[in-house]
Amino acid sequence: MKALICAGGTGGGIYPALAVATALQNMGVPRQALLWIGVKGEMEEKLVPRTGIYLQTIRGGPIVSVSPQVRVMNAVKLTWSIGTVWQTIGRFCPDVALLTGGYMAAPVALAAWLRGVPIAIYLPDVEPGAALKAIMPLAQKVACTSANSRAYVPEAKMVVTGYPVRPELRAAAALSQAEALAQFDLSPGRRTLFVFGGSRGAQAINRALMAALPVLLAQIQVIHISGELTWPEVEANAAQLTEAERAYYRPYPYLHERMGAAFRAADLVLARAGASMMGEGPAFGLPAVLVPLAWAWRYQKVNADFLTQQGAAVQLTDESLPVQLVPTVLGLIQDPARLAQMGTAARALDAPDAAANVAQLLAGLAKGVAHD
Repeated sequence: MKALICAGGTGGGIYPALAVATALQNMGVPRQALLWIGVKGEMEEKLVPRTGIYLQTIRGGPIVSVSPQVRVMNAVKLTWSIGTVWQTIGRFCPDVALLTGGYMAAPVALAAWLRGVPIAIYLPDVEPGAALKAIMPLAQKVACTSANSRAYVPEAKMVVTGYPVRPELRAAAALSQAEALAQFDLSPGRRTLFVFGGSRGAQAINRALMAALPVLLAQIQVIHISGELTWPEVEANAAQLTEAERAYYRPYPYLHERMGAAFRAADLVLARAGASMMGEGPAFGLPAVLVPLAWAWRYQKVNADFLTQQGAAVQLTDESLPVQLVPTVLGLIQDPARLAQMGTAARALDAPDAAANVAQLLAGLAKGVAHD
């Protein structure tokens, strides 16, 4: 079986697709039978080559939440890329295509459909974004993280698989918390907050956290992934902390291999409500304080509402962060019974076989087998 993978934009789509690629290889699909299509300069250009999977880039850019001029320019690039993908599919001859969203999904889906290649969508969020909504009519099946996606996905196409978590991330769940904390030279005697805002970072979260650090670090310790964009500001702020405060604070622009250890070390996570929180938090049974990004379609708010309704999270907004971050975090940290309840609720959402479920779905589509 040969599989074409198109997953880009953010880790919430890329990382599950990487997990599925690993599951396909575990089923006996050779690495050279996988082809990844992405966009030059985006996150997948850094992540995919690390796995040994061949990456081909196309031209494109977002057409939502950008100026009219940029929208027109990027639409032209994406339209032009249909021909490039058409030729690529003709050479590669995939048996199935997997798409997880992002603006490049449209030209890839159209070219695959024109070539007669069966299409599966993996929907990491509860609600699909604009690109996935546009290409859903072309897909045979839509693999979903949550059954709550029934409001957005045709029943005949929907398969609930769960969120595919990377094997290397899941492996960290086997660590003891003390072992995970040791990777950051932190103390097992203090509660730990893990803060991140996505691959590029979240300025509102970073700035609210920096203002709150002197109060927080008097009682807890913090692992903080700032993202690349605001790292200079975070690094400069860290240098201004006292020596005693720095002993309990670990800032990074980004984590690769130790991301799982950061989850395992934590008692509580503060993050945006991107797709990764639908799977990675539950994989570690980790309670969450979620701050959905207001302008990111509606999908982050829908994700946050789902996790909150399930009892695994509480929510704040960008506007409330400066005032509410400290009382919310310390209130939860100082309430072990509530943390345990939230952790149990998060763990109940985990789907350990999700990557294998999506891989089996792809194998069935490649053979022309229907799935329920």
